[in-house]
Amino acid sequence: MPYRFDTKCVHGTPDRAYRDGVRSVSFPIYQSATFAHTEVGHGQFNYTRQDNPTRLQLEETVAALEGGADAVAFASGMAAIAAVFELLKPGDQVICSEDLYGGTTRLFNNISKKNGLQVTFVDSTDTDLVRAAITPATRAIYIETPSNPMMNVTDIRACAELAHGAGALLIVDNTFLSPVFQQPIPLGADLVVHSGTKYLAGHNDTISGFVVTATRELGDAIRLIGKTTGGMLAPFDSWLVLRGIKTLSLRMERIGQSALTLAEALQKNPHVKQVYYVGLPEHPGYAVNRRQATGAGGMLSFRVDSRETAERVLKGVRVIAFAESLGGTETLLTYPLTQTHDVVPAEMRERLGINETLLRLSVGVEDVRDLLEDLEQALEG
Repeated sequence: MPYRFDTKCVHGTPDRAYRDGVRSVSFPIYQSATFAHTEVGHGQFNYTRQDNPTRLQLEETVAALEGGADAVAFASGMAAIAAVFELLKPGDQVICSEDLYGGTTRLFNNISKKNGLQVTFVDSTDTDLVRAAITPATRAIYIETPSNPMMNVTDIRACAELAHGAGALLIVDNTFLSPVFQQPIPLGADLVVHSGTKYLAGHNDTISGFVVTATRELGDAIRLIGKTTGGMLAPFDSWLVLRGIKTLSLRMERIGQSALTLAEALQKNPHVKQVYYVGLPEHPGYAVNRRQATGAGGMLSFRVDSRETAERVLKGVRVIAFAESLGGTETLLTYPLTQTHDVVPAEMRERLGINETLLRLSVGVEDVRDLLEDLEQALEG
């Protein structure tokens, strides 16, 4: 009997719900570097960098949630993204959303280009611009939707058609919405990446990353890269993410409701000049997001009237933490200019609107009334 989504979060896949003789309800942590074989050629597992039962349980769960053929767990989201680009060779072109997590931009500018990849940044919300950027060397299109931190929405189906028409892969960073609200593989994506640190683990207590693949062949290629370069997720961290996923659907439902409430309230505050949240009908990507996702998630950004106001809010919040990262049970307020996007070239930051008045909010699971009161008192000073 196939499991529905919420049941997959709790139990994983039916054939792997119990894998040991004691039938432990909480999947065990196989904290072992290596595994014994009974005889030559007879051993289910070998060496934890290559394979581990706890990590395998997690990988199968994430693949099932995303509707993928396979998933590979890495030590961080950046390790996962770096592994994906090992599929490419010098001279290949990658077309990327210009609004990306700063660490991804740093990877492209400092590592990928050094390794011979051609990286072209475009406004991927405009399908015509993506089409115009395609060349005979195009081998991948890489998008975040919604994007970090400006919450731009890219049409996944349209980009999949463009990528496949060019013989290229479509890679989608699905960190912000998680598979609860968006599943890019059924929409045509070939690979989905996650910073599992965020919503999947969900408790701001461990770092992880994932690559989910549409085919078993791509999964085998990513797994080979992972075990060869060595950035695989450790057993204990795998267990922490498994534990976090059990409440993923519940957390995302609560977070999405609270984020909309906060976005609507921020729109009414005189110190706030603009709110970027894909759940607001006036957001330019609202209709596209509604077509390809079932929710708007818990991430929003907002622009205040001055740098002084921004600094006052960052210093004044009490329930909300002024911190990097996102996707946990605690609400976090981030200053992209100096934290997550400081490595983005200044000209690109300015063009995108990542400046001294922009704040990014990751909504947690606290009582939304406490969050509202905290933001109000911080804005008013």
